[in-house]
Amino acid sequence: MSKKVLIVGGVAGGASAAARLRRLDEHAEIIIFEKGPYISFANCGLPYYIGGTIADRDRLLVQTPKGMADRFRIDVRTKSEVIAINPDNRTVQVQSHERGQYEESYDELILSPGARPIIPDLPGKDNPLIYTVRSIPDIDRIKEQMNSDNNASAIVIGGGFIGVEMAENLKEAGLDVTLVEGNGQLLTPFDPELAASLAQEMEQHGVKLLFSQRVQGFQSREQGIGVELADGRVLAADLVILAIGVAPDTSFLQHSGVSLGARGHIMVNEALESSVPHIYAVGDAIEVTDYIHGTKTAIPLAGPANKQGRIVADRIAGLHSTYKGTQGTSIIKVFGMTGASTGSNEKTLKRLGIDYRTVIVHPGSHASYYPGSSAITLKLLFTPEGKILGAQAVGYDGVDKRIDDIAVAIHFGGHISDLAELELSYAPPYSSAKDPVNMAGYAAENIVTGRVQTFTYEQLSARQPEQSILLDVRSELEHRNGNIPGSLNISVDELRQRIHELDSSKEIWVYCQVGLRGYTASQILRQHGFNVKNLSGGYKTYRQAQFKPTLFFTENHDTKNGQNPVEQLPATKETSLEPTHPSLMKPLHIDNELNVCGLSCPGPLIQVKQKMDQLTDGQTLRVKASDPGFYEDVKAWATMSGSTLLQLERGRGGIIEAVLVKNTAQTVSSTKQTPEAEPASTMVVFSGDLDKAIASFIIANGAAASGRKVTMFFTFWGLNIIRKHQHQPVSKTGIGRMFNMMLPSSSHKLGMSKMNMLGIGPKMIRGLMKNNNVASLEELIQTAAEQGVEMVACQMSMDLMGIQREEIMDQITIGGVGYYLGQAAQANHNLFI
Repeated sequence: MSKKVLIVGGVAGGASAAARLRRLDEHAEIIIFEKGPYISFANCGLPYYIGGTIADRDRLLVQTPKGMADRFRIDVRTKSEVIAINPDNRTVQVQSHERGQYEESYDELILSPGARPIIPDLPGKDNPLIYTVRSIPDIDRIKEQMNSDNNASAIVIGGGFIGVEMAENLKEAGLDVTLVEGNGQLLTPFDPELAASLAQEMEQHGVKLLFSQRVQGFQSREQGIGVELADGRVLAADLVILAIGVAPDTSFLQHSGVSLGARGHIMVNEALESSVPHIYAVGDAIEVTDYIHGTKTAIPLAGPANKQGRIVADRIAGLHSTYKGTQGTSIIKVFGMTGASTGSNEKTLKRLGIDYRTVIVHPGSHASYYPGSSAITLKLLFTPEGKILGAQAVGYDGVDKRIDDIAVAIHFGGHISDLAELELSYAPPYSSAKDPVNMAGYAAENIVTGRVQTFTYEQLSARQPEQSILLDVRSELEHRNGNIPGSLNISVDELRQRIHELDSSKEIWVYCQVGLRGYTASQILRQHGFNVKNLSGGYKTYRQAQFKPTLFFTENHDTKNGQNPVEQLPATKETSLEPTHPSLMKPLHIDNELNVCGLSCPGPLIQVKQKMDQLTDGQTLRVKASDPGFYEDVKAWATMSGSTLLQLERGRGGIIEAVLVKNTAQTVSSTKQTPEAEPASTMVVFSGDLDKAIASFIIANGAAASGRKVTMFFTFWGLNIIRKHQHQPVSKTGIGRMFNMMLPSSSHKLGMSKMNMLGIGPKMIRGLMKNNNVASLEELIQTAAEQGVEMVACQMSMDLMGIQREEIMDQITIGGVGYYLGQAAQANHNLFI
């Protein structure tokens, strides 16, 4: 005997259940009731139709009633709302647009009513310019309003997935967009430091952000709509998108006997059966089990809804499939950036009282020497014993597959050691030999095994300065570009030589840029008897966590058709909502262009310095760079050089674009007003090792590009760096000939301080530098000379080692120790390499 199965609601869960059931049971009678006009549509694609990415509206229609009838012999009844259920009689009451009100019987009933947008009970909530995003008719109304006259601005209320996607796509459609969020961050599935990256991406693309703001009501206007904020201001726009969340659409079940949770969700077991026999439920309207913790939760995602529909069809057809729970794996596009997460975040773990650890790494999306690599920020959460609890990632490329890898590991009860051991596909365009997932596993293993202690950026406020030392182990140039207040700077490469400067009775809090050098430094210090811990995620994470929207208010400034986008309530002064980036307020005139994509630090800054030197006062330079560090580096360089940074933003694919204007006159004027000496750096280059020579010239070029006067003093083995590659034979003493036989003949023949490997090491380093677009040592020397770096060879060392002037590069000055000391006395930065 065939079964009669009614399905309430289509889209993901209901349509999936219907199609699966027909494949399993050719004879069942299947009827779908959908209160809207469309049975199965891509609701996740609705915002992208607004932005124009999906140009053809019909592409949103996954299946039509005719298609379901022709292929699956399913009776689809649109514009038919189920308004009540009678479980005793096994009937539903239907309100149909065509047939009026009637009853339909069932043998089995599947509930897939979905969730409805939450509309708060606020004054003015019925204003016709307020829109929600749930269905194709919703999006049609928004599109129609956007295409009408005098529509240039929108306010999105809510910073969840729908709100962020709508804000992005309204901006892509050409509207001026403001997003208002009641919390202090966007996208609450992400922890604040990762959500900040996504917020910054939105702001850099021109979306204005207002955090920690509550909406109190709406005002009708002659043109547009006003949005009242709790602090008394009023935002003005042409339309409002309300996206503050969803609630299960289950009001029709109030007297059915079907058990509902505290928030109205249908309660089901692992077979997705409700509390009433023969009634199943799937999708956004049900309460599910958290796969990791076994607690009850509600996660409105399309993926789980489709799987649940399939499982219910299995159960009705006699298969014993069960639903194990939901991890909440999700992903979002935010302009050029991607954010993805799986499992639990910190807020959930704290709420449940679960002890956990975290680690943050910043690996490249693929091999750094292959063009197009960009950084991924990957956060892993795990128990003290190492069981994986969750993960989050943001970046421009490769985020999805890393979170998917970890989601699979969580599904199978994975341990952090599993991440370290995973064998993942590798080729330079796609990944690295140590994939970011492996790197996260390695870092977590170090914590679990006790090889390193870590601290987070949040714990910095609890540090007691009298009992601890905050140590920055990056280079001096990086430290000057930005640092955590109160930190001492000793480069990791100098740490062993300067370890006596640290008080062993104090705890050492170490940090570097991303955490790797900090780990190395902590290992050095730990083995010298120090109590030390390393900042997880490094300065990059700390800096990102400090992000605050740069929105500010200026008085009486019109930005839209004479309307004030932000006003005070009546009887108070009016203000205006404006972005800080000048590029978003008026077009910029560009005199010169510079593309340094593919170059690694300090290459981009050197190119900028050289190009700016060629400009006259008032001329502008637009620079495009792919090195992630350039974003902060160019800000520091502009400050040090006296240039004005007119614009700085990240575009698609992580490409950074900066616009600078030359201000020589202003710089000279400001210099004359201060009694401080000109910034200067000196360094003694004692080593003749290739790696140390490269480091010396990178620092020298970076300092020179920042406007510093640089003097390099080459002595003893360091003289080998500046010997000519080819020169005429010169007469030497016996000692001179002996040194000539033992020492490298030029920079091309320098060996490595570590891993020389009978000469293979230097070739490997030079090959990596070439593949990674890092200038060679010889190019760095030439660039330093062109930038005015003063290079001095020690006369005394030359005499002792029998090196003649003819063997030294032409651009090198010959001088004595006294000359160097004179330069060092005037410098505020001295290095010994």
